[in-house]
Amino acid sequence: MAGDMIQTDTPADDAAATGPGDLGPVSLAHWGAFRAQVKEGRLIGAAPLNGADPDMVGAWPELVHSPLRIDRPHIRRGWLENGPGRSDARGRDDMIPVDWETALDLAAGELERMYRDHGPTAIMGGSYGWSSAGRLHHARSQVRRFLAAAGGFTDQQWNYSWGAAAAILPHVVGSIESVSHASTSWESIAEHTDRVVAFGGLNPKNWRVSSGGSVGQTTPDLVAKAQARGCRFIVISPLAQDVPPGLEADLIQPRPGSDTAIMLALAHEAWISGRADIAFLEAYTTGHEALVAYLTGQTDGTAKTLAWAAEQADVPQAQLQALWEQIREGRVMLSAAWSLQRADHGEQPFWALIALAAMLGQIGLPGGGFTFGYGSMGGVGVNARRGYVPSLPGLANKGMSVPVAAWADAILHPGETLEFNGQQITLPDIRMIYWAGGNPFHHAQDLSKVQEAWSRAETIIVHEPWWTPTARRADIVFPATTTAERNDIGGTSRDHFVAFMRALVPPQGEARNDRDIFAALADRLGCRYTFDEGLSEDGWLRRMWAGSEARGAKEGIEVPDFESFRDMGLWPVPAPEAPEVLMEGFRADPKGNRLATPSGRIELFSQAVADFGYEETPGHPHFAHPVEWLGSAEEGQFHLVTNQPEKQLHSQLWHTPAGMSGAPAPLRINPADMGDMQAGDTVRLWNDRGSCLATLRPDTGVRPGVLVMPTGAWFDPDPQTGIERNGNPNVLTSDRRTSRLGQASAALSALVRIAPEPAKD
Repeated sequence: MAGDMIQTDTPADDAAATGPGDLGPVSLAHWGAFRAQVKEGRLIGAAPLNGADPDMVGAWPELVHSPLRIDRPHIRRGWLENGPGRSDARGRDDMIPVDWETALDLAAGELERMYRDHGPTAIMGGSYGWSSAGRLHHARSQVRRFLAAAGGFTDQQWNYSWGAAAAILPHVVGSIESVSHASTSWESIAEHTDRVVAFGGLNPKNWRVSSGGSVGQTTPDLVAKAQARGCRFIVISPLAQDVPPGLEADLIQPRPGSDTAIMLALAHEAWISGRADIAFLEAYTTGHEALVAYLTGQTDGTAKTLAWAAEQADVPQAQLQALWEQIREGRVMLSAAWSLQRADHGEQPFWALIALAAMLGQIGLPGGGFTFGYGSMGGVGVNARRGYVPSLPGLANKGMSVPVAAWADAILHPGETLEFNGQQITLPDIRMIYWAGGNPFHHAQDLSKVQEAWSRAETIIVHEPWWTPTARRADIVFPATTTAERNDIGGTSRDHFVAFMRALVPPQGEARNDRDIFAALADRLGCRYTFDEGLSEDGWLRRMWAGSEARGAKEGIEVPDFESFRDMGLWPVPAPEAPEVLMEGFRADPKGNRLATPSGRIELFSQAVADFGYEETPGHPHFAHPVEWLGSAEEGQFHLVTNQPEKQLHSQLWHTPAGMSGAPAPLRINPADMGDMQAGDTVRLWNDRGSCLATLRPDTGVRPGVLVMPTGAWFDPDPQTGIERNGNPNVLTSDRRTSRLGQASAALSALVRIAPEPAKD
């Protein structure tokens, strides 16, 4: 019957029966694997497994039983009394509890109105991929499937993590594989590599995080193994913290935004010194002549020398000369962190890194070439067999998509055109936001602009376990379960295990799974079978696992049947026969394994990109000054670098003992830049976009002129002054995009000012 509560198929009886000190089944979070301790239906402990962070894993009881849990559906008072409409009261209005039938009927009625009066593009399906390590109850997959079944929606294309890379890499190497999942393994590096050059660093706090949750934390051991064999590391980052503890690395600390200049200067040095591998360039690339003309200054009058790069990066030329001497011989692995492309002209460092690797001629060789993301997320470079973690299949969307970093523009400027990757996109007239999974008041840049866009929607529906900033700014709030309250299959293609994640405790309060909420809405909209095909939770898990079994049969891998897998809890995926080497097949047979580029080769010059006519993105990698950077800073301005918090994933865990909720977020600063400010002071950061508080932390490892602040604080602007009180730096970051090619977030190009916050009476 429409609106009936849809029960989870397998209750958590076995977990709930465990007594004090007993450990239940293995489960996964994005920050690692754990065993649960459950007593009388409550999660009372979580023991980390295989190197998972004990503070982050140990926060699970607080997550599940938080006083901030949403216990039942709620409707914003203004929306309930006045009906749909634009409102600045979101976040300030009372939230009125209602029963499930009322909330579902109201939400379904709004969806029907949108489809009838405005069409599918009027509904933005908002989500982000970090809501759950489980693959069935993956909110982004569920909301996309539901809205596609209902009639279509405006989707968000790509992501904040590597949106610019997703735009440029298909033009250069034919696909996004080298940033999305493919990488040369650390085992190959440990055996073959003489030098690893890590642009953007190898910050170890990022290694414990993966999209589907990792059972093992193997990267630190593999890095140590490489060093023990004699591999030397060079880290290029303004933050000394980007060198893992115990790693004997050379550190170069350039201005943020200058990495591309360094890469191009090294490529220039390879060419003029005769080190460039001409045979590789002619057999595996196209357009190197145009690139060389740019490097040598034939096209713009400026040779991209080491002296030129040293000036752009504001580092001694001798450091870059020493770097060149280290990479001119031996097997070299070049790496770029994802963060480098979240800046002005963010497409360029990834293109330039590939160009430098092509000059050295080692792409496709064991331990050589390039890889993106070694310092960005756990599992990159882990030698694991891919394809055995299943996912929820999607449905065709009858709506459209906009770049993820441009969704606020779509709401604020309907009907305007957006240049994107050679196309003209007409921005839709978005009137409803349906958000399930993710926190736009964390991920998005320039939160003042986000607030303005948010207020223009007529109706906002949110699924959320907790009263987050997003939930508090919704019109209709559905309480969602956490990972601990449902059965699922978890894991990541960059790991050695797939996990069956049993429900550990019953749903808290009146919370329901996202899938069950969508099924009840689909009943009301007449698209239930299209959405779930008549399958229950158990039915979907069995179908998804059947895909893994079929893959195993095709590849000769023995995969346990569903019942055996569920009983095992963890299935170790057999390792591949040999360590992965990025583009090895292309190297071995460039004609038989043509890339999906127009030439079938690596495109150091792309005619397609050149034909777009974007002056900021010519047909070859190039360096341009960021709009905001230290090279043009005024007196008193600092470059703000934002990164992941130490004990959180994005804004998750902020409200637990592991997170940052006790004070404004920490701000690391070189002591030479502190003036009269003292460690522990509350300070204010500001620019023309906004202002926030922070807690001062001196750090000699931060380059002078640079401030480092983690993202992840829950957005909380003071209603009188507008100052963000918890330390959310995205009130300061710009909504300026990387370029018209990528239309990706350029949040890491931001200048700010700093001053002590006056003490309150």
